[in-house]
Amino acid sequence: MTISADQLARIALDAGKLIMEIYESDFDVDRKGDASPVTEADQRAEVLILKGLAEAEPSLPVVAEESFSDGKVPEHGHRFALVDPLDGTKEFVNKNGEFTVNIAIIEHGRPVMGVVYAPARDRLFVAESHNSAWQATVEPGGDVPTERTALKIRPAPEAGLTAVASKSHRSAETDDWLGKFDVAETVGAGSSLKFCLIAAGEADLYPRMGRTMEWDTAAGHSVVEAAGGRVLTEEAKPLLYGKKERGYDNPHFIVYGDVTPA
Repeated sequence: MTISADQLARIALDAGKLIMEIYESDFDVDRKGDASPVTEADQRAEVLILKGLAEAEPSLPVVAEESFSDGKVPEHGHRFALVDPLDGTKEFVNKNGEFTVNIAIIEHGRPVMGVVYAPARDRLFVAESHNSAWQATVEPGGDVPTERTALKIRPAPEAGLTAVASKSHRSAETDDWLGKFDVAETVGAGSSLKFCLIAAGEADLYPRMGRTMEWDTAAGHSVVEAAGGRVLTEEAKPLLYGKKERGYDNPHFIVYGDVTPA
């Protein structure tokens, strides 16, 4: 029994409903060992997602952020899932709406299916395969939509590129790197929405010159790649997953729409 993209979407929508119920309450913020914030929403959404994945594909190993923080790292082979139940916890705490539920399926180091759901924005992005992705507007907990818009990167605008950068992790190194390109504007976005803006043809370039974990990026990676984009390291090599030797963290990387790598 192998999970489908619609099943991933169903799980993400349910997690989004739970997250929004907590978002609209007076929630507490704790700190993990690395001083990063964690909330009840992170923890409860992960429990929901893990249960949903186990029901849909019982043999699927899952590397998930909160479980990993607790030292629970399953053995896995070439196929496994990566889960960030609440990507953008800082955005969640600051109540700016730019947080997402991230679920991705990895095979042989590549993200082959994934979902990014922004419950405060009602935006759902789904990669059904390595070359097919769609988006839809749907409320948290709503039905998996049948009205879907195909995702496709846009041609590079003649008037200049739109770059997207992290709201929480912008650096001088990022600004220096963007100087290599004809960038007309830079917009800020939180969480995996940065990948999805490129997939949706709303931006063209996203450099990340800072530390990320695999569960932060895999779902967005699957979406933008299925829409025709690329996610490459600074050495212009594909960003791969299952990097146990690195503790599942990523090197610096760049997300390209219709842009030639520098």
